[in-house]
Amino acid sequence: MKDLFFCAGDVRDYLNLARETLDAFGAISVRDLLANDVAQKFLRDKMNFYPNCAKSLALPILFETGIDGLKLDFNFGLRLEVPRGNFHVTISDDESGQIFLDEDLSDVRLISFEKYFIRWRVDVSRDGEKIFSHTLDLKGQSVLIFAQLTGLGDIISLLPYIRAFKDFHRCEVKIILREYMREFAANLYPDLVQVEVATAENYATYFPVMCIGDDPTKPLDVRNEPMERVHRKIFGLDVLPIKPTFKPTLPRLIVEPYVCIGVQASTTIKSWLYPGGWNIVVDCLKKIGYRVLCIDRHAQETNDGITIRKPANAEDFTGDFSIMERANMLYHAEFFIGLGSGLSWLAYAVNCPVVMICGFSKDWFEFYTPYRVANRLVCNGCFNDVRVNFVWNVCPYHKGTPRELECQKKISPRQVLNAIERLIVDKNLRHNDS
Repeated sequence: MKDLFFCAGDVRDYLNLARETLDAFGAISVRDLLANDVAQKFLRDKMNFYPNCAKSLALPILFETGIDGLKLDFNFGLRLEVPRGNFHVTISDDESGQIFLDEDLSDVRLISFEKYFIRWRVDVSRDGEKIFSHTLDLKGQSVLIFAQLTGLGDIISLLPYIRAFKDFHRCEVKIILREYMREFAANLYPDLVQVEVATAENYATYFPVMCIGDDPTKPLDVRNEPMERVHRKIFGLDVLPIKPTFKPTLPRLIVEPYVCIGVQASTTIKSWLYPGGWNIVVDCLKKIGYRVLCIDRHAQETNDGITIRKPANAEDFTGDFSIMERANMLYHAEFFIGLGSGLSWLAYAVNCPVVMICGFSKDWFEFYTPYRVANRLVCNGCFNDVRVNFVWNVCPYHKGTPRELECQKKISPRQVLNAIERLIVDKNLRHNDS
């Protein structure tokens, strides 16, 4: 049985197609797409984006339709096995009525390129007589969420939406997480069942992704919406989730009032690059009675030719601590000062107030904090400019000029200290004025 891949959208609309591939498609119809080896290879190769793609493609389709040889599930997008015979298959969106595929088929396994939530409707006829119809309905079904995003902030922003998905669709949800996130996720959502491997017994499987660009692996470019809300499109949600409550598992280990800082990030563009800025802020915090703990994984990292070091005057709490150890430390901290990166998301998740130093993205992209610090009088926010790609071109507008990374270089220590002072007053925190 041959695998055939199809798109809910027009494959030519995806802007990241190589020019030569697009030319090879020409004025391609759905029928041509199914028969065109170049198009089929393109779609198959693009699916390697998903973790365990080969294993997912190989999973058997177990759900019977009542028609001999005709099987259907939604475990790697829509998957429909059509046996040999005179069959006609129509696949559409039940909500809009848009038809994606309307073809005569025999001895094939159809696989949709889209893996996010679509209210699929499948109608099958044989010898001109309608014999099967099914609309995706998750209520009461076993659904797997393959939640193996790589970024800490990505996963933390995703978890509330998994819980909202379970409630909204009234289904039985199981999740696959990276090992380092399992205990933390269980703390926030003890009712979400965690499993280690994907199996074919589920009615549907979803593969949340956080990436930029325009292709059918996702319903939208993540730069177009707040990071907290991107996942609702993947899961077919029209609701905003309730923030969970973290329950500490360790007592406070440091008696004195302390502040945590994180100076490292996954890319240089996220780092605060004002010369000596961190040392100035740490000195001021220590002067008013705080211990200042640097909790990055590494005391020094080099990315894109720039080395970021732990502030010399901060206490060294760097190291390969577990997420739960970091979460407990942040829970008991007075506040956290960091970047648009994973540790800020972790602090936010455990209700530790966050001062976020971040100019490379727009104010609405990460979670809301009234103590966000940016200089909007210089070039800024290029991450959310869909015309450029900062991932592959660090500082896409000013690289190699004196203005390179000015969004992160021209945030002054005074701006950061002003935010800290407001936070201390707002939260009525302990400090001395010596």
